[in-house]
Amino acid sequence: MTDLFRLVSDLRRPALLVRAARAGLMDYNRRRDLKRVMRTAEVPQPEAAVSALLQEEERLEDIRRKGDATYSFARHIDVLIAMIAEARLLPRPV
Repeated sequence: MTDLFRLVSDLRRPALLVRAARAGLMDYNRRRDLKRVMRTAEVPQPEAAVSALLQEEERLEDIRRKGDATYSFARHIDVLIAMIAEARLLPRPV
């Protein structure tokens, strides 16, 4: 769990993406938004959610860096919002 928190906190992304994600945190509703972002019927535990969201975010970041036309700025922000919100639910490292 601590490793997941560290992975999220160590991410380095463009300031615009980070600012947009932080702004979206105010309206984040775990029950509603996490199912939509993760495309699942059930709300997973925070550890499972962060792990899956880290993988999806890494995939999106790779697409963004390549300049691929399939990149979705909105999807990337949604994933970052969920990832940050879920990471806040993880136990803090000592």
